[in-house]
Amino acid sequence: MSQSTLRIALVFNPEDQTWIRRTSLAVPDFWRGHGVAPMTGDVFRLGGRQFTVQGRLWEQDGEGTVLRVFVGSAHAESDSVFG
Repeated sequence: MSQSTLRIALVFNPEDQTWIRRTSLAVPDFWRGHGVAPMTGDVFRLGGRQFTVQGRLWEQDGEGTVLRVFVGSAHAESDSVFG
């Protein structure tokens, strides 16, 4: 399987989906062009909030392979604890 045929779909919980729609955020294709797909425990930021990859589901549909990436509930920057 080549990386160019892999589609990655982020799956957010309903509360975060609503927040993304309300703030009109465009979710970038974070992993496009990377040689490694997202793994459980990876973290990314979107709109000042932090999301953690909690699980992955590989699927095959009529267009090819899809990796559904389930992310945990968002945390605002102020939620982060340092040291």
